[in-house]
Amino acid sequence: MKRLAVLLLSILILALPGTVLAAAGPWSKAGPVEARLIAAVEGTGDLTRIPLALEVRLEPGWKTYWRTPGDAGLPPRVAWDGSENLREAVLSYPAPLRFTTLGIETVGYDGEVVFPVTALPAEAGRPLDLRATVDLLVCADLCIPERVDVALALPAGPAAPGPEANAVARAEAGVPGDGRAPGLEIRAAGAAGTVLAVQVAGREVLVSPDLFVEMDPPVTFKAPRVTFADGDRLATLLLEASEPEPGLDLAGRAATLTVVDGVRAMEAAVTIAPGLPAGAGQGSAPAVPALLPMLAVALLGGLILNLMPCVLPVLSLKLVSVVQHGGAGRAPAVVRAGFLATAAGIVTSFLVLAAVMVGLKTAGAAVGWGIQFQQPLFLVFMVVLVTLFAANLWGLFEIPLPRFVADTLAGPEEGHGLAGPFVTGAFATLLATPCSAPFLGTAVGFALANGPAEIVAVFAALGVGLALPYLLVAAFPGVARLLPRPGRWMVALRRVMGAALALTGVWLLTVMAVQAGGAAAGLVAALMVALVLALWLGHRLADRVRWAGAALAGAVALVAFAVPVQFGQQADAAPVAGRADWAAFDESAIRTLVAQGRTVFVDVTADWCITCQANKKLVVERGAVARRLGPDGGVVAMRADWTKPDERIAAYLARHGRYGIPFNVVYGPGAPDGIALPELLSEGAVIDALDRAGATALAGGGAGG
Repeated sequence: MKRLAVLLLSILILALPGTVLAAAGPWSKAGPVEARLIAAVEGTGDLTRIPLALEVRLEPGWKTYWRTPGDAGLPPRVAWDGSENLREAVLSYPAPLRFTTLGIETVGYDGEVVFPVTALPAEAGRPLDLRATVDLLVCADLCIPERVDVALALPAGPAAPGPEANAVARAEAGVPGDGRAPGLEIRAAGAAGTVLAVQVAGREVLVSPDLFVEMDPPVTFKAPRVTFADGDRLATLLLEASEPEPGLDLAGRAATLTVVDGVRAMEAAVTIAPGLPAGAGQGSAPAVPALLPMLAVALLGGLILNLMPCVLPVLSLKLVSVVQHGGAGRAPAVVRAGFLATAAGIVTSFLVLAAVMVGLKTAGAAVGWGIQFQQPLFLVFMVVLVTLFAANLWGLFEIPLPRFVADTLAGPEEGHGLAGPFVTGAFATLLATPCSAPFLGTAVGFALANGPAEIVAVFAALGVGLALPYLLVAAFPGVARLLPRPGRWMVALRRVMGAALALTGVWLLTVMAVQAGGAAAGLVAALMVALVLALWLGHRLADRVRWAGAALAGAVALVAFAVPVQFGQQADAAPVAGRADWAAFDESAIRTLVAQGRTVFVDVTADWCITCQANKKLVVERGAVARRLGPDGGVVAMRADWTKPDERIAAYLARHGRYGIPFNVVYGPGAPDGIALPELLSEGAVIDALDRAGATALAGGGAGG
């Protein structure tokens, strides 16, 4: 009877309002938050580590933050002041969730979260009296800092499992471990500049993997782009730094990577390797079907590139060559060989470009279409080459030269050998690289975001597309024979075409003026005039001393290459082109402007990009578009000038999957992630994007911190 009375008394005590079990403290509420401490055991026993948990509940629509909150927010802070017999308490974090609002990426929890806590008593076997102050930033439509005081008194006595043991165990299981239990593994982690790629393998099929990166000093990242391979058991997650510091290079940095895929999670400390892992940005299994349509896009982009203004000066050389084949004087085999050599020069040059891109990307350098035009020495090389081709068309290479040089320079017009047509094709490729065309940017972006095999395949397809007109003439050489026979009228044609190439040289010098300064460009221009005069002088000398003109021209060309080395440091920073009301590019300001309800038009351009200049003259700076982008149009016009190398702009392009320009994108409340415009702008496309981006975004979820 006595035992029964004790049992009934115990049940009565537990049933009384406000009664608290030893394994759980009372709930404490502050605003939309309530919290309490729970323990897995009913007594301290002789444990040196006591498993506890901090249980937090949030009202619907509210969230709080992980230890690394992302673009905004604050991590939880717990102070154990006032606790008795507590040496230390270690708080652990369960796998978090990602929240995206207006392009702002934050990391945390909503609904309910249980943080495991390991309490280390100062003296084992004694009661543990815990007092904690929990500071949380909680957000819905607005953010509020809340403070909750929690307590738990754990008596001395047997450390038997209590009623909250399962809840504590579930919380501990939710903390990411080494990945062995859930069957997750990080295979590789590498970076190129501000782009990080991580390959994750799963014992079971991966569904929706996410990745959270922590490093010191901290770097925030956008949500990863995920591609799958190996039957969805291998995922590549590509992340881009959201607001990188100038010159940021992630390679070689230590990082903690947390992978979350539904209820599965893992955490690992890694050192980021230089260069993206093989196949980063695409999966080996789906790459073949994805690559095939992209090769068709590249082929079409290369074909359209023939119509772009960058390539037109080179077509002048080929026009003279085609006319040379006119009439019935040329055998079909000769015509076919010349055009095949030009096509071979184009394709070979594209393959060389692909090899350079692969090497730069492997080394972790920035890669992009046309970036060689950011280098003054390359501009000098192109100016010298254009000048020589122009002088060749003007008939200044009639002096005796070594056979190979003569064939190379005279081949396009005179038909001496195949070296000339081959060089013409290579020259066409070099002048094509500052130009963009429909489908070209898509193909190049796909290639440079993937591995070496994709880069080589896409660039080869681009080369075949650019060479396609020459291949068609080679297939039907009779077409060239329908042209009129060569005659004296060709002299005038050669002079006109030489003048067109000379104008191309003038354009290259204007680009060089931005790169190395006006004085350097002016000196190179004077040297090119001297080079032509030297060739002219050599052309008029007696046969036995004609070599002097060629030698003098060679010496002048060598001096030209020394000019940017001498003057390069004196060049001013590239100015922001266009009207004074264009703002300088500042990616970090875009998000703030959009949050304020503003619309932002970003124009990534360069002086060496002819397509960019055409867009500016034909669309951006005229008509309705100019009015919308003007000071009274309500749009923030932001120009990113890539005439000179700029890692911020290169990283911005890479984050949008672009590796060439022009690139125009419109941001606004209706399009916080941006609306990318086509390479060739039209007034209708720009106005439509401005209208859509400027539309008020539909309410849907809080924009909290």
